[in-house]
Amino acid sequence: MLKNIAVIRGDGIGPEIVNETLKVLDRVAELYGHTFNYIDVDMGGCAIDKYGDPLPETELKKCLKSDSVLLGAVGGEKWNDVPGNIRPEKGLLRLRAGMGVYSNIRPAKIWPQLADASPLKKSIVEQGIDFIIVRELIGGIYFGEHKTEGDTAIDVLKYSESEIERIGRIGFETAQKRNKKLCSVEKSNVLDSSRLWKKVMHRLADEYPDVELSDMLVDNCAMQIVKNPAQFDVIVTENMFGDILSDEASMITGSIGMIPSSSLGATTCGLYEPIHGSAPDIAGKDIANPIGTILSAAMMLRFSFDMLKEADAVENAVSAYLDKGYRTADIMSEGGKLVGCKQCGDIITQNLRKE
Repeated sequence: MLKNIAVIRGDGIGPEIVNETLKVLDRVAELYGHTFNYIDVDMGGCAIDKYGDPLPETELKKCLKSDSVLLGAVGGEKWNDVPGNIRPEKGLLRLRAGMGVYSNIRPAKIWPQLADASPLKKSIVEQGIDFIIVRELIGGIYFGEHKTEGDTAIDVLKYSESEIERIGRIGFETAQKRNKKLCSVEKSNVLDSSRLWKKVMHRLADEYPDVELSDMLVDNCAMQIVKNPAQFDVIVTENMFGDILSDEASMITGSIGMIPSSSLGATTCGLYEPIHGSAPDIAGKDIANPIGTILSAAMMLRFSFDMLKEADAVENAVSAYLDKGYRTADIMSEGGKLVGCKQCGDIITQNLRKE
């Protein structure tokens, strides 16, 4: 099977972690008889340096013509002083909007081999951490009006019923495939947008009688994620709340470097990326953890290409790597075998077996 993958290496550690992920994908293609054609796309700080634009239209079109997009990371201190309308992050927002990927799925799952790396008490970790955050991705305050008038700054948070309904359905459908528990997170005691969110979610609940729906205020949810993460199965929430909660959830699993994400809309052309940033302070030092990106590629195989066995093979290769005690610096613990970014990719690639 031939698949065209737009590859955004990006900035900082982005090129390093993407390179290791492409090794894994090449081995998958070899084992299963596929062909993955990679189309390089400039986005972020590197695109600002090259074009004066974080995502030129020509680069966006490459992504839209592909079967899916693999992204490393963008941004860094180098571009902190560029005008706000051309910051690296603007390229990412433009890409998400251009692709229409309104649903971001971020799993928060602790690998048993990394239980000791969690900052939570052992008694909490032993209860289990395995839930998914479904985040609305192209609405809310990030995509509202932003302006500064004198000494006053204004950012608009706006949601329509249709925007809430489409991400709500993703939440319910995701819960149906898991343990049939959905927690809708908002701030309905303060925000009109959250009161509309809650109203739409409860209307949708009638269509999914097999799913148990609960409501939780976002500040309480932030506390509950560290107090009792085992209570959660699927969380669905709006853009900014989802951004914050998913970063919190990633840290209780041991390392932000381990967490993948997928972003999908109305088609199977998705955007796949680790949830961490570009980490310019460690770029070029061969110490970054590529596993979040490698697992993002596994999500691409599963959700965009319907290559379920191939996705399982990648995840099993990562598990075998952890079983053997190999660790990059971010998850290093006593007794572990320290490896760099390149060696991590090599070992996972070598562990790949046809399922």
